[in-house]
Amino acid sequence: MRTAVLGLGFMGSMHLRALKQTPEAELVAVCANDERQLSGDLSSVKGNMGDTGQRFDFTDVKKYRDPAELLADPDVEAVDICLPTDLHESTAIAALRAGKHVLVEKPMALDGAGARRMIAAARETGRLLMCAQVLRFFPEYTVLHDTISGLGAVRRATFSRRCAEPAWGGWLKEPSKSGGGVFDLIIHDVDACLWLFGLPQAVAASGSGNWVAGEFYYDGFSVGIEGGWLSPPSYPLAMEYRVTMERGTVEFSSGKPPVLYTESARDLPLAAVDGYAAEVRYFIECCVQGKQPERCPPEASAAAVEWTLALLDARKKNGEKIECGNRG
Repeated sequence: MRTAVLGLGFMGSMHLRALKQTPEAELVAVCANDERQLSGDLSSVKGNMGDTGQRFDFTDVKKYRDPAELLADPDVEAVDICLPTDLHESTAIAALRAGKHVLVEKPMALDGAGARRMIAAARETGRLLMCAQVLRFFPEYTVLHDTISGLGAVRRATFSRRCAEPAWGGWLKEPSKSGGGVFDLIIHDVDACLWLFGLPQAVAASGSGNWVAGEFYYDGFSVGIEGGWLSPPSYPLAMEYRVTMERGTVEFSSGKPPVLYTESARDLPLAAVDGYAAEVRYFIECCVQGKQPERCPPEASAAAVEWTLALLDARKKNGEKIECGNRG
C-alpha cells in the first residue's frame, strides 16, 4: 500500500517508525512546511513519551509542502494525517474525495459534527477511514479488554492520564487548533471507556483549565476519568487504570505490567508489540484486504469526540450529574 504521511511532528515521527515495521506499506511521500523535516531530519522533534526525534531516509520519497498537491498525486493510495486537529476534517475529506484511504490522528475532529462529516465522505467515496485511537492497540489495554469479559459484572472503573504542559508543538496550546489540552489528552481514556463499557447514560465533572475530574454513569456502576496537563515541565507522561469486576480487579500503572487480583495476584502477559506499529499495520491490512476497521471504527472515534466534549461541558456545572439521552 503506497502511503504518504502529512505532518512530521511528534506523531508523524511515531507513525513513520510504525510504517518502517509494516511490510505491506511503502512510504512514497511526506508533507510538511519545515525544510529540515522534509530532509528527513526529525532529530529536534519532541513529545510527551520521552522519545527524541530521529533521522529518516527520504531519498526516494516525494516531498510536498502543500497537502493539496500531495493529495493530487495518483501514486499515493493511502494517507496518514498527523496534522493539527483543526486540519483533520478538511484534509481527510479532501483525501477521501481524491480516492485515498485515510488514517487520521486523534482527536478525529474538533467536534462530533466534523467527525460525522468525515464518516459521510468515506461512505460516499467508498474509501476506508480510521482514526488512530492507539489505546485499542496498546498491549496494556488490549489485555484489559480481553480479561474483564470473564470476570463478571462491572463494579467500578477509573482511568487517569497526565503529563507536563508541552513545551513543543505550539498549536497544542491553542484551543482553536487542538481543542485544548484536556480534550487532546483525555480523549484516549474516554475512547477506552466507550470501547470497554459502551455509551454512558449520564456524566458529571469538575476541574478547570487543563484539568478535569469526570464521571460516566452506567447501569449499576460508574467510571471515573481524570487527568490533563500539569505545570512542572519535568513531569512525565503517566497513565493508570483500575477495573473492579464481580470476580476480580485488574490494575495498571505506567512502567509496570497490569495485575489481575482474584484469589491471588498475577501479572497479565503482554503481547510483545508496539502499539503504534500494531495500529498502523492494522490500518494498512484493512486497506489491502478491503475491509472496514472493525477494531477501531470511525463511528466509535466520533463518539469519543462527542463524549469528551460532554465531559468538558459538564465541568461547567461543577459536579452536577447530567443525563445524556441518546448522545453518540
